[in-house]
Amino acid sequence: MKFLCVECDQQMAFAERDLPGDGTLAATFKCPKCGRVVAMLTNPMETQLVSSLGVEIGGRTVPAEPFETVRANVVTGGPSWSAGAQERLGRVPSFVRGMVKKIYADYAKERGIAEITPSIMDTARAELGLEGM
Repeated sequence: MKFLCVECDQQMAFAERDLPGDGTLAATFKCPKCGRVVAMLTNPMETQLVSSLGVEIGGRTVPAEPFETVRANVVTGGPSWSAGAQERLGRVPSFVRGMVKKIYADYAKERGIAEITPSIMDTARAELGLEGM
């Protein structure tokens, strides 16, 4: 998502991010040409969704590390996934797949389950009240 200054037709630049402490997130953007400022405020649910997806408002504050993407996607100490469970997880929309995977991994970890299978996923959905999802 990008913000454009209507007057100047310029892309606004990220200026500041603030977490007021009530679960919301505020971000301001400034037009580099005329200086006009706009603000964006997310509600607590939007803030949680953005956070769970690993999105950082305003971009990086530190340079990228070698193999950063690989390290970020390696799960250590968690349960393994059977081929059937991986195939089933692959059908989950990509924008929520990470959250869904974490729910099942946490469920398995709390119960000492070493491998997540489709039947474990069914049991977790029933026990966690996620059957309609």
